[in-house]
Amino acid sequence: MKNSYEICTNCIMDTTDPHITFDEKGECDYCQNFKNIIVPEWKYGENRLDELMTVAEKIKKEGVGKDFDCIIGLSGGLDSSYVAHVVKNIMGLRPLLLHVDAGWNTDQAVANIEKLVDGLGLDLYTEVINWEEMKDLQLAFLKSQISDQDLPQDVAFFSALYKFARKHNIKYVLTGGNHSTECCREPEEWGGFPGIDKILIKDIHSKFGTKPLKTFPIVDILKYKILYKYLYGMEVFRPLNYVKYVKVEAEKTLNELYGWEKFQHKHHESRFTRFYEDYWMPKKFGYEKRRAHFSSLIMTGQMTREEALERISSPEMSEDFLDKEFQYVANKLDISKAELNEIFKGKNKTFNDYKNKRFLIGLGSNIMRKLGLEKRLFR
Repeated sequence: MKNSYEICTNCIMDTTDPHITFDEKGECDYCQNFKNIIVPEWKYGENRLDELMTVAEKIKKEGVGKDFDCIIGLSGGLDSSYVAHVVKNIMGLRPLLLHVDAGWNTDQAVANIEKLVDGLGLDLYTEVINWEEMKDLQLAFLKSQISDQDLPQDVAFFSALYKFARKHNIKYVLTGGNHSTECCREPEEWGGFPGIDKILIKDIHSKFGTKPLKTFPIVDILKYKILYKYLYGMEVFRPLNYVKYVKVEAEKTLNELYGWEKFQHKHHESRFTRFYEDYWMPKKFGYEKRRAHFSSLIMTGQMTREEALERISSPEMSEDFLDKEFQYVANKLDISKAELNEIFKGKNKTFNDYKNKRFLIGLGSNIMRKLGLEKRLFR
């Protein structure tokens, strides 16, 4: 935290990001990056349909004779749901939908997945993570006291997706990643660790875990960024950057076509992520991921700064609801509420308190930015 508090005059990113900088107008470096780096190429997704269809034709051509020409990881949330709609109805592709069940799905997420599968007429494969291993890793991370408590789920989701695609020789992984709702990436202090670091995961689990991770999928970032891409030819593509993707319009489209129901906020398809981002992170660490989420919408003209400031002035969920979720998480992890509270009150730490290869990951991120392969500001 900087010595004096400051907040961006354009978005709502502030000095809870210890490395944030501001120009003479008081605008932060996230806004500057958006205007100078992202917008010129992205163009708000407009006039990029020709580029999108060129990629679609390439994927179709390479998918001839295969059951599927691409794969989409489907969570039931907005971004992954809308990308499934775009891939099927605009790009005309034959995707396999893969859902990774890490044990924290909300009922609404499950219902949304079922509605999309039926409405789109696509095949769904569900990869169920071994709950005993998932639970052990989740609890180990809580005991580690680092801010990024969603890493176990992220590792499960992306590793299972990449491993499944590799096993079944599906070359193209199409994701819901996008500039429209995610152009402002939260800093790593807020739990935005940049990628799957097998060294970090193994070190935390060795210190606090009790069960061997025999089946838990872990595909290290360097493996899928280098080995999977350059040896196996796997490509990750983000279709939502090539269409005009507006949050409220996408929610309306999915609801009208498939009966899909919107969530109160981003990432609420996972019960743990909702608890972590709405309770654990702000109350224990003082960080609000909503700042980055709302700032993305401000930058892309989907939310006013005044609306964002009003909304962030109070919790997304009621205190009574969050207290009940605290009890639910404790029960789910087979510990008492008092034990979870004891962990909650523990001394905060960072990933630097454990073995990691953040330096190498950061070096790779910087190289990607210099090559123009990554537009968002990483730090």
